[in-house]
Amino acid sequence: MAELRIPRRRFLTGAALAASGAALSGCFDDLADRGNPVRGVLASAERLTYEAQRLLLGADALAPEYAASEVRQAMRPNGTTGPRDPEYRRLAAAGFTDWRLSVTGLVERELSLSLGEITNMPSRSQITRHDCVEGWSCIASWTGVPLARVLDEAGVKPAARYVVFHCFDTMENGFTGPVRYYESIDLRDARHPQTILAYALNGTTLPVSNGAPLRLRVERQLGYKMAKYLRAIELTDRLSGFGDGMGGYWEDRGYEWFAGI
Repeated sequence: MAELRIPRRRFLTGAALAASGAALSGCFDDLADRGNPVRGVLASAERLTYEAQRLLLGADALAPEYAASEVRQAMRPNGTTGPRDPEYRRLAAAGFTDWRLSVTGLVERELSLSLGEITNMPSRSQITRHDCVEGWSCIASWTGVPLARVLDEAGVKPAARYVVFHCFDTMENGFTGPVRYYESIDLRDARHPQTILAYALNGTTLPVSNGAPLRLRVERQLGYKMAKYLRAIELTDRLSGFGDGMGGYWEDRGYEWFAGI
């Protein structure tokens, strides 16, 4: 069902925006800055979708939250369920005692946070539904630190527009060779109260199969936006310097950057 809602929104609200001549933001300008005309057309369509969905969702709208009785099964693992990267395997074998999350880029203070430091920060728990682009959904309870709290600790510089998440899992790609997984969101979603860095699932420590030791939960978007196996966060003013410049591993392969639901 999630895949059907997005095109319908794009058609109805996008048509209204076009008819009214509404001004569009420059949020996707950097996606077209390599001079590729096809990339420019895709960026324009993406910009319209983004603006249309933002109008529908509202700046502060919350994703639905559920009662504990609605958690009826374990969270379904998907995608990578156990990175083979030697560094990740070493950290996992030691219970992630040496793991650290770096926060760099357009910040006043670069951070290097241990898992203990993160779990000692004020936390948020939420029972939400994960909607996968493959067509399945699952309700689960997530606990973690609000991303906004981490950003405040680092001090975001005024020029920053995006948060890029660097992950441990290396994806095999037959065309270009192995590619490190990454994802990104804008600061608006980064500071949303339900956007958390989750370290617990259904009341227990986050399993490796679901992204241990830390994964992103950005509840108003589809599941592929919720990066697992986090190792670093980087604040930036543009996305063109990461991967193929479209904002994430799957976005570089044709998925929408803003996957609002």
